[in-house]
Formats: sequence, C-alpha cells, structure tokens
Amino acid sequence: MKKIFILTGEPSGDRLASAVISKLNKQNSNIEYLSVGGSFLKNLGIKSIYDLKDITYLGFTSVLFNIFDIRKKINKTVEEVIKFNPDILFSVDSPDFTLRVAEKVKFLNKNIKTIHYVAPQVWIWRKNRIKKIKKFIDHILLLFDFEKKYFDDENITNTFVGHPLIEKEKKIKATLNDIIPKDKKIISIFPGSRKSEIDVLLPIQLKFIKLMNQKYSDFFFIFHSTEENKQLINNCFEISGLTNIDVISDENIKTQILSKSIFAVCKSGTASLQVCNENVPSIIVYKLSFINFMIFKLLVNVKFANIINIINNREVIPELLQNECNAEEIYKSVIYFLKNPDLVQKQLNDCRKTLEGIRSKTSSSSEAALVLNKYLIN
Repeated sequence: MKKIFILTGEPSGDRLASAVISKLNKQNSNIEYLSVGGSFLKNLGIKSIYDLKDITYLGFTSVLFNIFDIRKKINKTVEEVIKFNPDILFSVDSPDFTLRVAEKVKFLNKNIKTIHYVAPQVWIWRKNRIKKIKKFIDHILLLFDFEKKYFDDENITNTFVGHPLIEKEKKIKATLNDIIPKDKKIISIFPGSRKSEIDVLLPIQLKFIKLMNQKYSDFFFIFHSTEENKQLINNCFEISGLTNIDVISDENIKTQILSKSIFAVCKSGTASLQVCNENVPSIIVYKLSFINFMIFKLLVNVKFANIINIINNREVIPELLQNECNAEEIYKSVIYFLKNPDLVQKQLNDCRKTLEGIRSKTSSSSEAALVLNKYLIN
C-alpha cells in the first residue's frame, strides 16, 4: 500500500488538500494517509498528528513571538513524517511552515517525493526563495499560469493546475429560509480564517454594520467562517447586541449565500476569488500591526494586496488597508458602490475577464490529483 503524508498549515490549506485527496481516492483507493490537517481532512477519515490551530500564526511579529514553539512543531512534524515513511509528502500552502518541514524531510530521506500545492508568491517577494526550493521540492503545483515562467527559469518541475476557488461545481441545493430573512438584502462578510485576523477585523466589521443600521433597515449581514472559528464569532455577536447578523460555516450553504448577496466585504486573500467567481461586487479590507506593515512594505514587489488587482496592475477592487481599514471608510465605500450600479458592473466585468485567465481545463483538484497519482504508480 502506498503512503501519503498531507501537510497543511491553516484551514484554507486543509480545505484545498481535502478536495485533492477526494479526487485522488477515486483514482487510487490503495493509499494510507497521515496528516497535519483540520476538519476537512478529518471528514475524509484522515488522522492529524495535532490540532491545526496549534500552528496557525499571522504576521511577522506573531511568528517571532512564537518562534520556539514553531521550531518545536516543525521538528515534531519532521519526526512524524520520517516515522510514517510516506511515498509522497504532499504539502499545501503555508510555505513558512510546510516548506521548512519539506526541506528537513528531504534532507533526511531523499526517497520521499515532495510535491507542493500553491506555490509561494515569489512574484510578490523573496524571489531568491526559488533557488532554495529547487533543492528539496520535486514538483510544484501552480494556481496561476503566469507563475510558470519563474519556476521554468530555474528548471523546477511544475504544473499549472488552476485556482480551486473559481471552479463552478454542482452544489446540493439547501433551504435558506431559516438563514435569510424575507425582504432583506444580503451582504456577505469575510473576517478571515485565522483567529489573529478575526481578532483585528471582526470588531471593525461589526462597527461597520452598526453604522449601516443607523440609516438602513433592509440589510442582513452574514459572516463566512470556518467551523473552527464559528463559536468565536458567535461569542462576539452576543456582545455586540446586533440582531441582523448570522454566521455560517457549511461550505455548500456559504456558496449559496454568497451567490444571493448584493455585496461583500472581504478580507484580503483567496476568499476574494470566491466572491468574484459568484459575480458579487466587493471591497477588500485588511489590517496588520504597524511593525508588520512596515516590514511588509519593505519586502513586497507589488503595489496591491489583492490578486485581481495584482494581475491587472490597477485597482479593480478597492482596497482599504491599515488606517483606511475602519468602519467609517468601509461604510462610505459600500454605500458608494450600492448607489452607483455602473461602477458595480464595471468591476464585475473586469473580474470576469481576469478569472478566465486563471481557470484550468478541468478543475484544480483533479489536475493536482493526477500529478500525485503519477508519482504513486511510477
């Protein structure tokens, strides 16, 4: 029986990995798994060596403050991978954790094939990282076609698989009557998947809703959460006193809620692609500590935070970052868009054209599963 160790570092990676493994299991059922994963991999019956929340960190300073704990987790993970002795170490996103593990594993056992899904954003910063990756990654799976040139230049085996968050998959229709009140317009809110992001963004987003409620009574706000963070968000709801809000974590329902939304206030990140894919207008919000932001500004090679804006090299979707990421600015931006349908349509048209350039022929998870299976049968 073949073995795969699945290595993720946060809920989004857990979700991506589970989609790939679901497709792989249809191609090859004779595989034993072990992981560092969350609820999505757990639902596939795959054991995790510890709770995913224990390794989810945000920002440079939080990494610095937890450096000894992170190092301990990396070494423990390496130890477990070597003990499991898989045919493939399948690492997904979270490069500061997963690639450090992959490097150590490859050094200790060169027979383990290392395949990484979601390339580090070398086009944003740390381009010199590619040369280092070349020494310990056997195959890298790319979400964006424009990334190929960076890895081709270093002769790193790579495959463009497309972005999984813009796939149009058939969903089981769910009854939303208990979630969406009648005669209410839905605005979707994305507070992030990490606790450290939620701690910063959720209070701002709740204050934005209070500003909306002062002038409008026909909106209902639904927060999109991971299962791990749902209770945390609900606890904040109870303190806020707001009644026109709800939180959902079921992926099928989240997609349907989003498709019925008239607008979205989205944390900077991959969730923005889901919003665009459902043809929903949006703004991007994000906030780091002052120190983290200054380090970020020194290191990055791009002008924008959002991938749609980066690809277009202009602000297709407005970004409210740092000082602009406050309730008043979010309120002004949302109302401005809702009062200008032509502006909304232009954003949607630009986003639709951009997404066409990053779709795969089948699906990202199917393409990634094919690569994994080739390594298993060869």
